[in-house]
Amino acid sequence: MLLVTHLSFVNAQAKQTENLHPIVQNFVNEAQNNSQLELMAHDFLDGIGPRLIGTPEMLAANNWTAEKMKSWGIDAELQQFGTWKGWQRGITHVDMVYPRVKSLVATQLAWSPSTKKAVEAEVAILPKVSSKAAFDQWLPSAKGKVILMAQYQKVGRSDEQIKEFATPELLEKLKSEKEQASKDFKEYIKNIGYDNTTLPEALEKAGAAGIAISNWTGIMGANRIFGAKTKKIPMFDLELEDYGMLYRMAESGMKPRIQLEIQSKTLPDSPSFNTIGIIKGKEKPNEYVILSAHLDSWDGAQGATDNGTGVLTMLETIRILKKYYPNNKRTIIVGLWASEEQGLNGSRAFVADHPEIMKGVQAVFNQDNGTGRIIDISGQGFVDSYKYIGKWLNAAPKNIKDQVKSTFPGSPGGGGSDHASFVAAGLPGFSLSALNWGYFGYTWHTTKDTFDKIVFDEVKNNVILTATLAYMASEDPEFTSREKREMPFNEKGELTKWPEVKQPIRTSKDYK
Repeated sequence: MLLVTHLSFVNAQAKQTENLHPIVQNFVNEAQNNSQLELMAHDFLDGIGPRLIGTPEMLAANNWTAEKMKSWGIDAELQQFGTWKGWQRGITHVDMVYPRVKSLVATQLAWSPSTKKAVEAEVAILPKVSSKAAFDQWLPSAKGKVILMAQYQKVGRSDEQIKEFATPELLEKLKSEKEQASKDFKEYIKNIGYDNTTLPEALEKAGAAGIAISNWTGIMGANRIFGAKTKKIPMFDLELEDYGMLYRMAESGMKPRIQLEIQSKTLPDSPSFNTIGIIKGKEKPNEYVILSAHLDSWDGAQGATDNGTGVLTMLETIRILKKYYPNNKRTIIVGLWASEEQGLNGSRAFVADHPEIMKGVQAVFNQDNGTGRIIDISGQGFVDSYKYIGKWLNAAPKNIKDQVKSTFPGSPGGGGSDHASFVAAGLPGFSLSALNWGYFGYTWHTTKDTFDKIVFDEVKNNVILTATLAYMASEDPEFTSREKREMPFNEKGELTKWPEVKQPIRTSKDYK
């Protein structure tokens, strides 16, 4: 049976009191009056910037987080779990030079090849054909051109704005047209016999000078940046209206031309590291409370909310725990994982490589969805999670714990973030899920995931909550139960299964 509860009422018999435990009160005072969050965020996000796996910036982030913990008297090290193709972003300059001059808003995709020097080329769109044979017949004409590969978006206003201002009739018309355009484009790609991976490969083989896409989020100005699918020619993203303008020009026969200067460096394979910090337990050193966040990011922006805020939360939490909880019963570990964005690889490797730690895991607290205050802690399918999470949460300040709701025992997380690596192994890993603050629509993997999107007052509250949970989990006289719920049947009447343990991808050669 699922139990939906407001966790502040988890202990119905307990008297609610504003008198916090002195240690928790110290957490509150330090987080509110001596926060290091903004100073760290400046060094981390402004100084190092995005942290794509395999880049020098990722290694710099590993080293910076380890040195930061060492400066607080915490043992910290880099633990290698694999290698990744080395690459470093350079400048992206894309300018329309005909029929008029205009600088365009462009971002090269991760691991994109460079142009070596400035290249000028005509822009062309995909042909209006309906079969693979006809498309393949067109392919040679792509030689020497920059090809626009993404769907053209006629309307660049967000759904929310359209709903606010359009008449019901116009709203329905625009919605219908948008859905039909998306359906038509998917059908077109299917008919020409390619997909998002094989089409860039075919265009590159045909001699295209470059490939442009516009991976629009549906919110004005925000595009998602992922990896390039080419090996020799640049692949880059254009902001929606720059892309649309070029598309309309090419479609009408104006033959627009652009100049590309896309610089990047292909480097030797780079070792992949997790940053691990440890405060040894004084009474139960072989039992562990793990503070979890992924250190890597995509690199269209600074990676501020995915997952800079999670990293900052865990760093500030361990700093405060070290200062005000010197006699921690259980060992407290900070795990800042690499290559989460390619499939939870850092945390999966940690689970696989440290069976001795996994035997003693008391709890894992993972934060990875933006700058908002924590509002949900799912039971992740563990039968007794209601009992111990509720007890731990009850020690937090009322204004913070009253924000948190959850479902118990909940369902085990099969992916999405690093708590799932532990849950799959049958370990009590919990996602500290935050209020959206436009995360999935606006900042997740986009060109807008920047420092200015952080709401530091919210992150301070998350530090207080995380420190309280870690303290209570460490102090709890009982070892947490790992009993799993009976799994429910799905819509097809089939019994769902607990997520399987997946092995990490340890080298980019195995990454698809």
